[in-house]
Amino acid sequence: MLLNLLLLFTGFFVLIKGADFMVSGASSLARKMKISTLVIGLTIVAFGTSAPELTVNAINSYYGRNEAIFGNVIGSNIFNILFILGVTGVIFPLIVKRNSIRYEVPISLFAILVLWVLVNDTLLWGADNNVLSLTDSFILLLGFLFFMYYIYWSMKQTTDEEDDIKLYKGAISIGMVILGMIMLVGGGYLVTEHAVAIAEQFGLSEKLIGLTILAVGTSLPELATSIVAALKKSTDIAIGNVIGSNIFNIFFITGVNGLINPIEFPTVLNLDLGVLAGGTIVLLISMFTLGRNKVDRWEAIIFLCFYFGYTSYLIIRN
Repeated sequence: MLLNLLLLFTGFFVLIKGADFMVSGASSLARKMKISTLVIGLTIVAFGTSAPELTVNAINSYYGRNEAIFGNVIGSNIFNILFILGVTGVIFPLIVKRNSIRYEVPISLFAILVLWVLVNDTLLWGADNNVLSLTDSFILLLGFLFFMYYIYWSMKQTTDEEDDIKLYKGAISIGMVILGMIMLVGGGYLVTEHAVAIAEQFGLSEKLIGLTILAVGTSLPELATSIVAALKKSTDIAIGNVIGSNIFNIFFITGVNGLINPIEFPTVLNLDLGVLAGGTIVLLISMFTLGRNKVDRWEAIIFLCFYFGYTSYLIIRN
């Protein structure tokens, strides 16, 4: 137990430093390449901070831990929306670009709907069980390619922004991003593995571990990155990181895992998918408040209250 705790806190430290390197390097690259920080947040940062989910779920898929896979993806996305945006919104109100409202968040909501349709074979098509098949996985990966095309298109639409971002030499910026990614993956792995080891000693179920411990553990890079971005007032990276990671998690990570092995979907997780969809809709509504394209502190506090209420329900359900 003592060794697990020591490695757990070591993982936290590595995550925070890795997030700092990635945000600084990615922001510098954005300015040098005349690419908006929102696009950087939706691609490089989102992919880097989603790497722990990809690693952990690939292992789970290989060993057939279906509940942990879906629990991790859904739980991570809920944590991203409700907890991470809640915390970062309390630190600094999140001012988001109009395109985030009109395109990125609806794409995230669309990804949830696609996943729900693909995994509910019994309810929708009268099948014997709910399975994410090879064909379903290819459909998710097509959705990921569609999102990448959107990113390419949006790069043409963005204009230069005035941001107080420290610039580094190109090689240094790239090195910071790469080092940040490595530290995020390594730190996320340390935190996840040893958090799960501690949780198993208390007899928690695979599903609850996926929705809570694994979800929080693999989302710590997103949390660290978004907090650092909020402190630097780079709100585009903070919001883009969360939305981009959620889309990556559903389309890319779930799609890749389905290629490794067909994944059986536990029907009880439909409620958790509903919570995720509801949180995404609440995010959209909060952005429209008073037409300011902004998540205020009081709205961020509501997000946090929803998350703690949901977590309490999960513990009771287990």
